[in-house]
Amino acid sequence: MSMAVSSPGELTVTRGVDGTVVVRLAGSWRIESGLPSVAALEGVLADGPTSAISFDSRELGDWDSAVLAFLASACRLARERDIDVDRSGLPEGLRRLLELAEAVPEKDDARTSVIDDAFVQRLGGKAIDTHRLFRSDLDFVGRLVLAMSRAARGKARFRWSDLALLVQQNGFEALPIVTLVTFLLGLILAFVGAIQLQTFGATIYVADLVGVAMVRDMGALITGIIMAGRSGAAFAAQLGSMKVTQEIDALETMAISAMEFLVVPRVVALCLMMPLLTLYGDAMGILGGAFVGVTMLGLSPVEYLLQSADAVSLSHVVGGVFKGSVYGVLIAISGCLRGVQSGRSSSAVGDAATSAVVTSIVAIIVACGVFAFVFYMLGL
Repeated sequence: MSMAVSSPGELTVTRGVDGTVVVRLAGSWRIESGLPSVAALEGVLADGPTSAISFDSRELGDWDSAVLAFLASACRLARERDIDVDRSGLPEGLRRLLELAEAVPEKDDARTSVIDDAFVQRLGGKAIDTHRLFRSDLDFVGRLVLAMSRAARGKARFRWSDLALLVQQNGFEALPIVTLVTFLLGLILAFVGAIQLQTFGATIYVADLVGVAMVRDMGALITGIIMAGRSGAAFAAQLGSMKVTQEIDALETMAISAMEFLVVPRVVALCLMMPLLTLYGDAMGILGGAFVGVTMLGLSPVEYLLQSADAVSLSHVVGGVFKGSVYGVLIAISGCLRGVQSGRSSSAVGDAATSAVVTSIVAIIVACGVFAFVFYMLGL
């Protein structure tokens, strides 16, 4: 029986009729081409009883420690199976190296062992990491508050051109995606409401449902989630890339606060744009509901809009805009925080962007729940 293995050097394992296994080594055996495997030898040894293993190296070309590693593995395999090894077919230099390698036994503690930490130890490590992360987040928020107070007094150092560019990027350039999503959301709400209200012949109240839902909660919530995926991730990626390229370190070296120069403009831009985007999203959601009401429910545009205006109060609008403003603050803080905390590799930047989106959305949902409870208790 014979088995051949394709490798940088040629290896052939042959079993003779007397039970002797001959390992033929040929070609050039170099470690940069990869270490050969003893799988072929193991396969032949498993086929039946073996009396001895011998080597044929007459066609062996250039070699280095790769062939020595293979021979050491083959001899160890033979010892485990109590099989004699005939090394007379190997070059003298290779035989002496093999004997030298086997002369010094391996220490018992030479190999590293993986020790699983106890559950209490893992739990403690997680608690310490969480505490360290919480302190880092709290420190960032504190430094941001101080930087914002300096900006309010006109003492913060940042470029107004950067602020204008960020306002454009997070305002006007966000209108297409906000338009699409909020319009479709209003359309979906109208469909869902119409299915139930048609049962009672009260399709006109679809306008109330869509208008109140969009203005009170859904407009600000959906706009916030859109901006979390759009602006929050962008902030984290931008600041993370600056950290990788050591631009933030360069600012600190020049005694320029990265918090004032990079973070404050982003927070201010998003805080200014989120209320406007929320109002715009509310209007698009109402138009989406009007599209369903006019085209499928037989309502006139004037009738639908008058019903919406009658259902929506000023307190609803103010509450929704206030929620949108808070969501903007949460998104900006989350995005900048994860960007500043990013590691110094390309993969770390991606992780920071992902973490920023997750953190922003979780913060928005939690804030939405808190607002719902507080507004209910205040009767708003």
